[in-house]
Amino acid sequence: MPLILISGYPSSGKTQRAHQLHNFFLSKTASSSSSSPQHTALKVHHITDQTLGLGREVYREARTEKDARAALYSAVKRVLGKDDVVIADGLNYIKGFRYQLYCEAKAVGTPSCVVHVGTPIATCRENNSRLLKDREVDGGYAEDVFEDLVVRYEEPNGMTRWDSPLFTVLYDDDTPPLEDIWEAMVGSQGKAKIVKPNQATVLKPTTDSDYLYELDRITQEVLTAITVWQKDHQGEGGGDIRVPDVEQSIELPASLTSLPQLQRMRRQFINNNRQHALVKSRIKGLFVQYLNDNIR
Repeated sequence: MPLILISGYPSSGKTQRAHQLHNFFLSKTASSSSSSPQHTALKVHHITDQTLGLGREVYREARTEKDARAALYSAVKRVLGKDDVVIADGLNYIKGFRYQLYCEAKAVGTPSCVVHVGTPIATCRENNSRLLKDREVDGGYAEDVFEDLVVRYEEPNGMTRWDSPLFTVLYDDDTPPLEDIWEAMVGSQGKAKIVKPNQATVLKPTTDSDYLYELDRITQEVLTAITVWQKDHQGEGGGDIRVPDVEQSIELPASLTSLPQLQRMRRQFINNNRQHALVKSRIKGLFVQYLNDNIR
C-alpha cells in the first residue's frame, strides 16, 4: 500500500498535515464496509524524526544528517508493504532522497505521492522563532540550521515521476486534499492499486555464468577508485569521488575509511546480491549507493 512523502521547509507545519492525513486514513479504514476488506486490513504508520529519536541538531553536520536520512529510509523500508500506508513525515528536501524512496515503493509494487506543504519562508521563520522560545516543545531549529535548510531545499516538481502525483497544501488551507489523496493512493473501489516495478529493480535468480565474476570485478573497481583517491589526497580528510558511469558520487567522511572497512562492506554487498542477479549496468551505481549508506 502507498507511501506518502511529506515535504516542506523547516517549521512549515508538515507534522500537522501528517497528523491530519494519519487521522483521516485511520477513520477511512475504520468506517470501511465489509465490501472492502482490503481497506479494513490497512495499517497506517506515521514515521517522524521524533519517532526515530532524532533531534533537530542532526541537520547541522553532513555526517549526522546522512545518518538521519538512512534511519528514515530503513524505517520506511521495514513497514512498506501491501497492507500498510506509510506517511514519511520529514523535511524530505533532497530530490535524490525522494527518488530513492520512490524506487523503494515501486520495487514492492505500491503507489507513492508527495504532499508539499507550501508555507512561505517568512511564516516558517516566525513559526521557528516561536518554537525555539517554547521550552516544552521540541520543534525549533537553531537559526543558522534553519537558514541553511531553507537555502538547500529542493522543491518537489510534479513533472518528475518521483514527485508525482504531487499535492500542494497552502499554509492557510484547513486540511490537505484528503479525499483526493485517498483516491489516488488507495481508491474507493476495493481494488488494490498496483504499480508494476521497473524491470531493472526486480530481483531475478542468477542465470549468467559470469554474474558473480562481474559482481566481484565491478565492486573491486569502485574500491580501487577510492584507494587511489585517498593516496592522491592524503591528509585532506573527506571528499566526493566521481566514479565513471555513475551519476552519484562517493561521499567520504572526514575520518579515514580504511581498506579493511571497505573490503568488509564489499563482501557484504556481494553476499546480499549473490543469489539474485542485478542488472549488470546497475551494479556499480547500487554499490556506490550502498557505500554511501554504510560509510561512517
